[in-house]
Amino acid sequence: MPSCLSCTVTLALYLSTALALNNNLGLTPQMGWNSWNFFRCVINDTTVREVADAIVSTGLAKLGYEYVNIDDCWALNRSSEGTVQPDPKTFPDMAGLAKYIHSKGLKFGLYSSAGIKTCQRRPGSLGYEAFDANTYASWGVDYLKYDNCYNEGLSPKVRYPLMRDALNMTGRPIFYSLCEWGQEDPATWASPVGNSWRTTHDIKDYWSKMIDGIHLNDKWWKYAAPGGWNDPDMLEIGNGNMTQTEYNTHFSLWAIAKAPLLIGCDVRNIDKDTMEILSNTEVIAVNQDKLGVQGHVVWTSDSGKEEVWAGPLEGGAFAAILLNMGDEWATFEAQFSDIGIKSSKAQVRDLWLHKDLGVFENSIMGKVESHGVKMYKLTPA
Repeated sequence: MPSCLSCTVTLALYLSTALALNNNLGLTPQMGWNSWNFFRCVINDTTVREVADAIVSTGLAKLGYEYVNIDDCWALNRSSEGTVQPDPKTFPDMAGLAKYIHSKGLKFGLYSSAGIKTCQRRPGSLGYEAFDANTYASWGVDYLKYDNCYNEGLSPKVRYPLMRDALNMTGRPIFYSLCEWGQEDPATWASPVGNSWRTTHDIKDYWSKMIDGIHLNDKWWKYAAPGGWNDPDMLEIGNGNMTQTEYNTHFSLWAIAKAPLLIGCDVRNIDKDTMEILSNTEVIAVNQDKLGVQGHVVWTSDSGKEEVWAGPLEGGAFAAILLNMGDEWATFEAQFSDIGIKSSKAQVRDLWLHKDLGVFENSIMGKVESHGVKMYKLTPA
């Protein structure tokens, strides 16, 4: 059955401003795992089941990493009736896979594109939104990452509400993750459409790409709130092209920025250093804080190499990061007034040392290694 693309787009123009996302999801940033950063297209049912097992056995599930998301390359074609068909060689029983993941206490996610093809030239969902949403719901899907490839030149403001409405109509709560790469500044319009929206290019497992992405994301900090989050892309921690210090910085910045925490490494073979970063409960708590205010840059040095990031937390505390982007150690301070603390004194805790540092007055000084951070929780005294 052919899709009615022109009919669907015309209908969207009438309805998209009247409807809104209604799934009560994403009250804190999503946490979980996605296949793309490590596996790319070399992914199958067996691997995903093993990943789900590992998320549970390592204790990551208990920390909040709940979504197990398959990215591109799972779909093969469409039936004559228009139903999307998984590749039978790699995903012979998608409903069975979802059931297995659910049996582990986890949630199951899939990927498509708001275009006629996905980025890897598999069937896209443009014009097939209702078909695909109903199929996903029948399989037990809990999360949809929706990409931007082969979009026929149509505005994302038209294409993305189509799938929102189709997901709403299924009656199944499905987390809706928009991935339009920041093309039309989604932070300014996507809060009634999705639970999160990509603000940047694809992340790469390199310091320069990671640090560039989080700064592109930072400009939109005022638009994040419970139910809708800015998304600077998935985590690269554990994939090997950054140092341990840089991965520590990566996780810290994503946490304070209320970004999705979607693991992108092979958790079946996770090493001790990677696990130490991903399992820092105090840093995760900053990300999952129910106040839901995105931390952002509040001070930059004259050289541009040092920054202070900060944001309020529930209960009157604040999170702060001293970031050193330079090539040498740097010593600098964060003023309480920049952080947002009105009191002259605050109790300070180091979230990576897991240590109370005592009461500080007006500011806190830190010596920070190259490409590193100091991350603190400050409670006005």
